[in-house]
Amino acid sequence: MAATEAPPRRRRRALRALATLLIVAGLLVLADVAVTLAWQEPLTGAYSAWRQRGLEDRLAELERAPLPAQERRVLARIPDPRRRLALDARVLGRRTGPGDPVGRLRIPAIGLRTVVVEGTDPEELRDGPGHYPDSVLPGERGTVALAGHRTTYGAPFRRVDALERGDRIDVDTPYGSFTYRVDATRIVPATAVGVVGDKAYDRLVLTACHPLFSAEERIVVSARLARAVPA
Repeated sequence: MAATEAPPRRRRRALRALATLLIVAGLLVLADVAVTLAWQEPLTGAYSAWRQRGLEDRLAELERAPLPAQERRVLARIPDPRRRLALDARVLGRRTGPGDPVGRLRIPAIGLRTVVVEGTDPEELRDGPGHYPDSVLPGERGTVALAGHRTTYGAPFRRVDALERGDRIDVDTPYGSFTYRVDATRIVPATAVGVVGDKAYDRLVLTACHPLFSAEERIVVSARLARAVPA
């Protein structure tokens, strides 16, 4: 009799174990969804945080590295700080490639501090906000344009919709620090590429998908240059 009852007991234990495993898996999925809705997708966020630490180190090395002697001599002959910043920006542009760090972005109003990389392809945006290659770098005349994720890979631009007119945005580069003040926020179609075009003044533009969890539109935050200080 005992021999015939053993298999059913083993099956019941196996079913209970399977049910417990499914419950735990379901709770983990729900937790992942809750964290993503409230903050960001956790797995890609961990990856981005790891990449950001490496980018911080690389940017610090770039900041410490002396300029080549020829470039130092050229800069010494330029008394105008704005022209020197523009030349420094072009030098950095020549020295960096896709995925390289180009500066730090700081937005106190939404608690953001992150390293910006060159390029806006998917592989670059996994590391942090990316600089549009066709736009200028801070210090040059025109529009500095940056793109970033809102729900994955650290979600650096998650809360850009909370920015208000007058909010401060700082961009620190190896050659200077630049302060911008938000002047407008708008929602445009995903195909509206002209939003990063140049204006009659120097500015910074932040772009991201809108609304959250959708790529149907873009949120565009523009800010005017208020201050530029050479390093």
